[in-house]
Amino acid sequence: MIPVLDLRGGRAVLAHGGRREAYAPVRSLLVPGGAAGDALALARAYRDTLDCDEWYVADLDALAGGAVQGALVRALADLGGRLLVDAAVAGPARARELVAAGAARVVVGLETLPSFDALAAIARAIGPERVAFSLDLREGVPLVEARLSGTPCELVSAAVTAGARVIVVLDLDRVGSGRGVDCELVQGLRRAHPHVDLLAGGGIGTGRELERLAAAGLDAALVATALHDGRIKRDDVAAVRRADHPSDSR
Repeated sequence: MIPVLDLRGGRAVLAHGGRREAYAPVRSLLVPGGAAGDALALARAYRDTLDCDEWYVADLDALAGGAVQGALVRALADLGGRLLVDAAVAGPARARELVAAGAARVVVGLETLPSFDALAAIARAIGPERVAFSLDLREGVPLVEARLSGTPCELVSAAVTAGARVIVVLDLDRVGSGRGVDCELVQGLRRAHPHVDLLAGGGIGTGRELERLAAAGLDAALVATALHDGRIKRDDVAAVRRADHPSDSR
């Protein structure tokens, strides 16, 4: 499991349904009595309470056309977690900027991708092992304009050909809903691309859902809301980890 930090204006906000203008600062059971939206406190809780050392960071300011929240990204990286950062990467310059700020892997989202040639240029610039392609969806429909087209599976195949070594499936309408991820899509992508790292998020609400997705071939699930309201706890995370890695005693 990879916990999520959605950042806007220097604070962590709670995502729901992809309506970014309505996101409010996070109040989390993981940080009892803490200030709402304290991104560094949440990251420490992800590390120390949940024993998770990789975090998905979505820079909503950058996704809205603004500058990268570089100082906050660097501060998060300094806590020791491996950052998977989504910040409207459309070319090599932004990708290099994020790596310099401490990103271990850079997310290139379908929502802001100008072309698969651009994705290939990013992979050449920072190395394909650092590149994650996000299949951005709304109710299962790819978030593309006229510049790109194809089914979800066709778009993922093009991204893998361009150099992405990680695939993220993210349906924005499902975020925060508890409706869960499209398991059939996950299974289809796993069959088509057995050697990539496959991640998914949007609506994951229970430990049982984590187990179901692991059985479908998912390498990691992106989760936020269910961590903050306590539906998914450390024991749920540890149980899935043990099922995937029986020798792991954590």
